[in-house]
Amino acid sequence: MDQPKRAVLIMEEDALVPAYSKPLMLETVLFCPILTWMGNRLRDDGVQRFFVVCGPRFAEEARACFAEEADVTVSERQEDLAAFLNTPDAVSVLLRPALPMEEAGPGFAYAAPGYELQEAWKNGLTNKVDAAELLCGWVPVFSLETVAELEMVLRDRIVKRHIQNGVRVMDPSAVYIDPRVSIGRGTVVLPGSILRGETAVGRDCVIGPNAVVRECAVGDETEINASQVNESVIGSRTHVGPFAYIRPGCTIGDDIKVGDFVEVKNSTVGDGTKISHLTYVGDSDVGKKVNFGCGTVTTNYDGFKKYRCTIGDGAFLGCNTNLVAPVTVGEGSYTAAGSTITEEVPPDALGVARSRQKNVEGWAARRRKLHGKDR
Repeated sequence: MDQPKRAVLIMEEDALVPAYSKPLMLETVLFCPILTWMGNRLRDDGVQRFFVVCGPRFAEEARACFAEEADVTVSERQEDLAAFLNTPDAVSVLLRPALPMEEAGPGFAYAAPGYELQEAWKNGLTNKVDAAELLCGWVPVFSLETVAELEMVLRDRIVKRHIQNGVRVMDPSAVYIDPRVSIGRGTVVLPGSILRGETAVGRDCVIGPNAVVRECAVGDETEINASQVNESVIGSRTHVGPFAYIRPGCTIGDDIKVGDFVEVKNSTVGDGTKISHLTYVGDSDVGKKVNFGCGTVTTNYDGFKKYRCTIGDGAFLGCNTNLVAPVTVGEGSYTAAGSTITEEVPPDALGVARSRQKNVEGWAARRRKLHGKDR
């Protein structure tokens, strides 16, 4: 039988995971839905078109398990399935959730000519197809207990594959890597690290300890230390952490420092910028070589709408500066420590927005005397 170019995956909605009330095929193994594991393996085997038997309740979630450009039909309509099977070519059939494992022998997965399946399934789905050929390489998933048994096996295999590709993993039993993750040679993954989703890490990076990187592109020679980075792009030779939080929608450039207790959200940060500590950068467009003083905050939300800040190249933001968006800080300008900036700071200017200091002589001594206290 020729290599199948089509596949039917049958999602039984009555076989729901009790804790989540969703089909097992949508349960995750190492953060990746089982349906994605199945689709990726079938695609590697040459399958080009997919039909997922699924009702409308989970149709959107099922479709999201495949790449946007993939040829996927999600339906439970008999006529749609019959049209998909209108071919003499072989069609792969998986009757339940399964995970790919090369050593697995022939089992419930099989392939048969589309016309044969079309005829056999006229009165409902069944696995009684005379021309069927059993397929190897699939382990069926019957419950969350099966998931727990297989997850650690697959975790070890994924880590081993990365090690064979030149990645250094200090403690293979203390990291969790999604099967969709790619990691460049020379990168070190330290204990407690979790890499998930369509994440791509460059060469010669250091990830961890205790880092979470989700759906990110990370450049070469970058370090992410004890921090969480989500749905963002991180450049090369950039240092994140410890204890930093990069929220979705960020583009962090090259040679940048995002230090301890810094949060960045939906912002672009230019090359060479330093955000060393205790700072919030939200909904902002930050230029190159900007210095954020400790305690700087972009106040981007008025309770109803979000607004953006624009900070020009080479700006220097003094400690405890509040930038009340929308506001622009020009190139090469300064803000004085403790200022609340509500109006544009022109290029190369100093923005000062604070009250003048006034000293009341003897006030502290009089207060202590009033309360009967010595210094």
